[in-house]
Amino acid sequence: MLLTIVVGLLVLSVLIIAHELGHFLFAKATGVWVEEFGIGFPPRVFGIRRGETVYSLNAIPFGGFNKISGEVDPSAPRSLASKSAMVRIIVIGGGILMNLLLPVVLLSLAFMVPHDIVRGDIIVQQVAPGSPAERAGIQPGDVLTAVNGKALNNGNDLSRFVQQHLGEKITITLKRSSVAREVSMVPRWRPPEGQGPIGTLSRTENTNVIRQSLPFWHAVPIGVTSLWETLVLYKNGIIGMIVGTTPVVMMGPVGIVQVTGEVAQSGAGPVLELAAFISIAIAITQLLPFPALDGGRILFILLEVVRGGKRVSPKLEGKIHAIGFAILFALMLAITFQDILRIIMGESLIP
Repeated sequence: MLLTIVVGLLVLSVLIIAHELGHFLFAKATGVWVEEFGIGFPPRVFGIRRGETVYSLNAIPFGGFNKISGEVDPSAPRSLASKSAMVRIIVIGGGILMNLLLPVVLLSLAFMVPHDIVRGDIIVQQVAPGSPAERAGIQPGDVLTAVNGKALNNGNDLSRFVQQHLGEKITITLKRSSVAREVSMVPRWRPPEGQGPIGTLSRTENTNVIRQSLPFWHAVPIGVTSLWETLVLYKNGIIGMIVGTTPVVMMGPVGIVQVTGEVAQSGAGPVLELAAFISIAIAITQLLPFPALDGGRILFILLEVVRGGKRVSPKLEGKIHAIGFAILFALMLAITFQDILRIIMGESLIP
């Protein structure tokens, strides 16, 4: 339990601080006055002024914050609201950008630290009648070795590659009686229950575990590729929830702490990969055009541009963001209650 709390809070705090650091760096670069950059939340334990900004360490060890002059009030000194629309979008979007760049670092580190890779033969056990796999000619006993030329280590690789290409034509390389073949198919968005996108049931056999760590110059390019693949998976997951093929799972801070602590028992690599995924989730959530989120603030700026520079009054905008924050806070309380109930029931978020 202690490991769960400590690792979970640490990971979540790093992601939040990275988000706030994005706002901070772009505000500084564009001449906006950042009154305070804090790690943790008040009450303040320690603070030091460097130039015009106070850098503080606070008593509640969770996340961090920026105090930026005049976020919606253009009359404040060197305020954000007094800057051009483009500058405001850059500063507000800086946190989102940081949460999209951080996963490259996290994923690269995950490939650099020693980690286990399970390798084995992915053997088809069953093929569903009328499925893409059956129409492509896949048969029980076939050994699946690659998807679109990418070698498969285990069944998880197969599932990941298929999920990345839902609705798109893929080429699967297989071995049958030691003879290599290639077949093509289109994974389905809405397969019949129990069949999966391509309609095969497979098992990884003859497994062995390989300990691997990649050098920096190999890990970084793979980290960039993994970020793109994760974004595609996230996009497909959202579409899956919309069409009803993917269950809706919502997690608050308590749930994130729980799942991070559970993953931490598997080593540093899985924690880094999970942190990268959560960072992407934070970025995409903040991009939503909802009041109080970064996307909601950007929406007001775009509305101003459309109206030829005529702004929504700071007082009205402030009220709308306050209402949005109240709604988000209520939603967060409901999700947190669900997270706590799940922990009390002894349930896990990891399948």
